[in-house]
Amino acid sequence: VQLQASGGGLVQTGGSLKLSCAVSGGGISMRTMGWFRQAPGKEREFVAATGWAGAGTYYEDFVEGRFTISRDNAKNTVYLQMNTLKPEDTAVYYCAATARNRRMVGAANRSQAPYEYWGQGTLVTVSS
Repeated sequence: VQLQASGGGLVQTGGSLKLSCAVSGGGISMRTMGWFRQAPGKEREFVAATGWAGAGTYYEDFVEGRFTISRDNAKNTVYLQMNTLKPEDTAVYYCAATARNRRMVGAANRSQAPYEYWGQGTLVTVSS
């Protein structure tokens, strides 16, 4: 399973970006899909996840309603719409996928361990 993240770039404070994660080599319909980010000098952290079979979506607190994760199973693609961006959102954003049939609920989505497949990351820079 390969993941290709795209859509990063330079944006001003308050702007928007939409990240995409195209998956090949395996379907996403029965996988939990997540977005993580790593800012310079910091550890990688959870941003958002979308589950399957009714597991819904889950966001880290700092998102504060600004980001929306979605998936298109037919296109094997996951998205992260980011609005009202702040300079502290500057980071490399990674998409990740679990193995098939891995369903997580709530705070379990935050853990990086269940995500077996990772994309290469896309850089988001928010200028002040």
